[in-house]
Parts: sequence; structure tokens; C-alpha cells
Amino acid sequence: MRMGILGFVGGAACLQTRASLPAYPALSLAAAILVGGFLVFIARGRQPPLRAGLALLLGLACGFFWAALLAQTALAPQLAKADEGRDVTLVGTIDSLPYRFEQGVRFSFAVEEVRGAAVKVPPRVALSWYSGYRDEVAAVGDVQPGERWQLTVRLQRPHGNANPHGFDYEVWLLEQGLRATGYVRPDKGAALKNQRIDSFVFGLGNLVERSRATLRKRIVRALAGREYAGVIVALVVGDQRAIDQSDWQVFNRTGVSHLISISGLHITMIASLFALVASGLWRHSFFTGMQLPLLLPAQKVAALTGAAVALLYVLLAGFGVPAQRTLYMLVVVAAAVWLGRITSVSHVLCTALGVVVLLDPWAVLWPGFWLSFGAVAVILYATVGRTAARRDPERGRRQRLREALQLGAHTQYVVTLGLVPLTMLLFAQVSLVSPLANALAIPLVGLVVTPLALAGSLLPAPLSTPLLVVAHGVVEALAQVLQWLSAQPLAVWSAPAPPPWMFCWAMLGTLWMLAPRGWPHRWLGAVSWIPLLTLLPSRPPDGQMWVTAFDVGQGMALLIETGGHRLLYDTGPFYAPGSNGANRVILPYLKARGIDALDGVIVTHSDADHSGGALSLLEGVRVGWLSSSMWPEHPIVKAAPRHRRCAAGQQWSWDGVRFEMLHPPAASYDDVALKPNARGCTLRVSAGGAAILLAADIEAAQEAQLVANSPERLRADVLLAPHHGSGTSSTAAFLTAVKPALALFQLGYRNRYHHPKAEVYERYRQMDIERLRTDESGALTLRFGAQLAVEQYRLGHARYWYGR
Repeated sequence: MRMGILGFVGGAACLQTRASLPAYPALSLAAAILVGGFLVFIARGRQPPLRAGLALLLGLACGFFWAALLAQTALAPQLAKADEGRDVTLVGTIDSLPYRFEQGVRFSFAVEEVRGAAVKVPPRVALSWYSGYRDEVAAVGDVQPGERWQLTVRLQRPHGNANPHGFDYEVWLLEQGLRATGYVRPDKGAALKNQRIDSFVFGLGNLVERSRATLRKRIVRALAGREYAGVIVALVVGDQRAIDQSDWQVFNRTGVSHLISISGLHITMIASLFALVASGLWRHSFFTGMQLPLLLPAQKVAALTGAAVALLYVLLAGFGVPAQRTLYMLVVVAAAVWLGRITSVSHVLCTALGVVVLLDPWAVLWPGFWLSFGAVAVILYATVGRTAARRDPERGRRQRLREALQLGAHTQYVVTLGLVPLTMLLFAQVSLVSPLANALAIPLVGLVVTPLALAGSLLPAPLSTPLLVVAHGVVEALAQVLQWLSAQPLAVWSAPAPPPWMFCWAMLGTLWMLAPRGWPHRWLGAVSWIPLLTLLPSRPPDGQMWVTAFDVGQGMALLIETGGHRLLYDTGPFYAPGSNGANRVILPYLKARGIDALDGVIVTHSDADHSGGALSLLEGVRVGWLSSSMWPEHPIVKAAPRHRRCAAGQQWSWDGVRFEMLHPPAASYDDVALKPNARGCTLRVSAGGAAILLAADIEAAQEAQLVANSPERLRADVLLAPHHGSGTSSTAAFLTAVKPALALFQLGYRNRYHHPKAEVYERYRQMDIERLRTDESGALTLRFGAQLAVEQYRLGHARYWYGR
């Protein structure tokens, strides 16, 4: 059975790497079950390796086609392209926990009816309700889970930024069953008003989400204005969205982020506590003299109670993967106790693994899935079946405490070592202070903070606030220690994400290190970590360069790499408080590549779609210098380690690659009336006879100035389309002077500015210039060598859900 389950998981994971789905998944699944089942049947009584191999192959086929069947079903509801951007009035219910932020609120909406238009809308959509629309103030409704609303919305098909090592928003929407996104339109001029129709529509899902909202509201009210209220909310209802990015950075660097949510540890602890209480009360027949254990053994009552409490707690958690894994394991154990068929822990783990993937085959795409099951698997490998010292049944309390501490320390040691290769593969870093941080955080969060937070959120008002305040105080004190640990120079070891062969080699060595005592030369396993931890970032040869144009939405950000230097041209847009192009796209990419420093950064001008990520970038990575056209009092200029104004005539060479600043003229800074676009830093980079021209947001007047003053220096093989292809740029004279073979358009999907303008985009085509757009191709990687090589992320990393 275990081999079959592992094969099933492998098959489901394999499908998630495919660019398209098989034609007839249901028929293929049935055929695989019939043929595989027949082969397994005739292999009965034969050698175990043959049976295990057949079970593995059957599991692979079933997992692949089962995942394909669910994917085909999930992709079926679609919004037609022709209906994108139309005003549509929907009636439905709020079926998720709303998230309120500075500009409005976000929530999921279960569509029941479409009014006033013949539009086919998917059954669930993700909506945002903003407080302002293009400088107009709009009222935001007080939406609560389970309410029925009538809303006029504008929808679009699922679309997210596509970048190497970035978060895949499109597959996340698919997993959540959200097949369109959009925003609520203001009432002004609408025939049908936005209004609440029913205060609550009964349903199990609505009841759970309303309960979560009620508990969150109680916590927020009791801890109003306190810094770590979001952590308490995360521990009680699993909603982590109110935790600041700066706090997440500390938790990640200290390796305790797995505790800042409803984790398996918390669920097991709470379920065990209730099971123990139920068992004790049942053994004493609730002190009534009814002899209840004669009717039903106390062990079965404890198992049933523990499973029921775990289910309730997991529902509060929003049914995340770590919570699911623990729930399924507890349910399997409870079922084994109830049926009198206690099974091995490896069977329990594999059963939980299979159930998670059976219900959610996309779970294999998220780091939490592999870390959750990987941690438990490593603990089982290093502890189950090992010979333990013989224990004296008459040992005292001090000895039992010592043994418990030794077990806890050994478990932490096993998890720390066992997950190093996986952590490097998933996050390109490993926390060196994690053992110390977890030794402190696990007992505090698990035994003090979580029980206090749960009790404080459930008890009546006079008792709840003091408990929540105490829980917050403990978190606050813990956070101070974690911040100190995080600030240590060697808190984290970083290296590029390893290739598959290196990860497998390191994992083999790790298993060797964790082998039982007596295994020969266990310490030699550490040798397998040397390539993993000393891997260096890839670089182009001298005289060549790589340019990565990130898919940051409506904004600009390009990384230019030479043999020994790196320059970032613009930092992407501002999305929302705490979210921008740097911390969502650029920094994750740099970390996965093992890049911990940039030699230079150019912020072309102050517009938010170019400078929105600058402050986060300066906080997240070492920067040698920053060049911009902004004024000295600008916050980005003040935060820069060393700032210089960009001005025409500046030039330098790195590793055989030449950089020339063509615009703005130094005299332009004397004209305070100039718009920021007019002073956009325009850079030409050339290597090996090929060049790229980065034209920021300059417009027709600046293009004409460049053509008049230095037409010979404009020639380039690749052009970053000025101002995203707006109607005020990319004049015919400018394009003739540059004469590019390829033009890059960095822009957002269905952006509000309608970039690129149709007539401008057509102008490029008429001049035989190849055009690539980040909203269609994802991130673009250009390698300037003997010849120009271009990689489109959505093409080279094609997945079946892209564009669906």
C-alpha cells in the first residue's frame, strides 16, 4: 500500500509540470485502474519487489490521471475573453474570511445569479472592493462571511505575474476554485445598487467562516493597536495576512515561521488535551456511577474526541496543508483504535499523504507540503525502531523530565539536520540560529501562547481580554529575542537553489548522518553538504551579459548581469502597503539565485511603477550605489547608501560590458517644471557588438532631443519600449534611429492605461520589429553572447493552467 501511495503522489506531482492535460483523463484513469489492478492481482504470491514495483507503477498512473481529471474539472468554468472588463451585476454570498487593508477589502464571492446581462460567470470569483476609484472616493461595504450581496463588478480571467522562483498566483486561484478576479464598481451611475440582501445564508462553509470572523473580531478588538495582534489571530483562526512583512522576515530568518499559524504541533497538542480530559471523565463515568466504560472503552472515547477536536481546529485554520496532514493522521489513528487495528506509523503517514493529494493534487506545488511531511518522515526515520535505553518504571520526576528534554532535543536535532537539503532547495537558505530559536519558541508558543489565545478568544468578555493580553505579551517578548537572533551576521546561510542531482546527493548524505548508532562513519554524510552550501551564483562570461526583464505588472524592473557585477534598472511598482515589485518578485529571484548584493541600482524617476520597490530593495539586499533623477529630499535618495544623479555623458565598463547614460542632460535639473517622465534615466548597455537601450518613460520630446543630439549612440539590437508603449512615445523617427530587432514591453495585464496603445504597437510591427510583452510571455531573459538568445518564462516553463 505504501508504495502505491508514494507512486500516486509522484504521478500527481508529475502532472503539475505538464504544459497541457491529457485528452481523456477519466477514461485513462479507469484503464490504469483496470490494467494495474489485474497486474497486481496476478502478481500475488510472487516476490515482494515485483509487487512493490507494480504497486508503484499503478500508483503513478492513477495519481497522474486522477490529478488530470480534477484539473480538467476545475478549469471548466471560465469567463469568456469578450466579457473581461464588462460591468456585470452579481448576486451571491461572501464565502471567505474578508481581509481589510488600507484601500479596501478583499474576499471570495460565491455567485448565485447574474442580473441584467447574458454573461457566463464562474461559480466562485475573487473580488476587491476599493475605497477610491481614480481619485473618486467610494464607500466600501461592511461585508461579512455568509452574507448575500448584490454587487456590480468588473471581472477578468485569472492572471498573475510569471517569474522564475516567484509565487504562481494563477495556480493558487485554480486550487482555491476561484476562476475569475475583479473589483466592485461604485454605485455612481449604476442601474443596480451594491447592497446587502440577507444578513446570513445558512451553510456549513458559511457557518465556519462566520465563526472565524467572529473570533478574529474579538481578538482584534481586545488587542487594538498592539503590534503582534496579527500573530494571535494567525494562531487562533489561521489568518496570517495581518502579520507585517518585516515580522515574517524575522520569523523566516530564525526558522520559526512554521509556528506562526495553526501548525500540526498545535493541533496535536489541543486534540491530545481534550482526548485526555474526555478519557478521564469517561473512566469516572462523569462521576455519576453509571459505569460508562463497560458500554464503550475509554480509549475509543478519547480517540473520537481527539479526532473531533482536531477537525474543529483545522476548520478554524482554513484547512491548510500542515493542518490537513495532522488531521488525517489523527483520524487514521483514531480509526485504528476504534476498529482495534493499530497500524505502524509509516502507514499512518502514507495514508495522510495519500488523502491530502487525493483531495488536493495541487498541494504538491507548495513548500509547506514537503516541509510538513518531510519533517515527520525524518523524525520517523531517525527514531522509530531504534533501541532505547532501558527505563526504570520507578524512576522519579526529575529523571522523567530529563528524558523528556533529551527526547525533545534529539527531535529538534533530527529535524534541523534532516531538513537542510530540502530547505536549501525550496528557499535557498538555512537558518543557523533555528535550533536555538525553536528550542525557545516551541514550548512558549505551543504550551503557553496557543492555549491562552484559544481560551481568550472563546471565553466571555470579562475573562477573554486579560488572557489575550498575556498571550500577546509572551509573543512580544519572544519577538524581541528573535529579532536579536535574526540580526546576527551569521543567522542565515544562503546559497543558490541547488540542481536536482545536488539535492539528491545531499539528501543521501543526510540519511547517512541520521542512521542508527553503529552505522560506519556517520559523520561522512556531512561531506555531501559541501557542494550544497558552497554553490556559487551563475554568471555570464566576461564580455557577455544577461538581462532579465521581470514580469512585475504595470511597471519596470530589469536585472543586468556581467561577469562580475550586477545592476538593477528600476524596482517595479507599488502594489499595496507592504507589497511591491521588490519584495514580491525581485528579492525572491535574487535569493533563489544566491545573489546577496547589487553593485548598482538605477531608479529612473519617481513614478510609483518604477520606484515602488526601491525602499524594500534597499532593506533586503546590499546595494553599492543608487543613481536616479529624483530630488535630494526624496525618501529613496535619503535611504541610498551612496546616491548620484543620472546625467547624460556618464559611462563606465564592467567586465568588458559598456554602460552609457544618454539622458537626462545635466541642465534639465534646473527646470523644475519638467515632469518626472521627462527626466527618466535612459541607459544604453553594449556587449560583444550587441546593445540594449533602456528608455524609461521618456516621451516624444525627449526622443526627438536624443535623435537630434546623438543619433549614432541610439543604435541598439533590443529596445525597452519607452513608457510601456504609450501613445506619447515610440515615435517613428526614434524607432528609425534605434533600429532594434526586438522590442520589450513591460506592462500589466489589461492595465488601466491600455498600454501598449494599438497604433504604437502596430508601428513596431510595420517596422519589422519583433515584439515581446511580459503580460503574455512572463519574465524575459536575454543572453548577449555570440548571438542573442531570448527565453520567455511562460513558454519555457509552460503549465497547463497558464492563460486558462
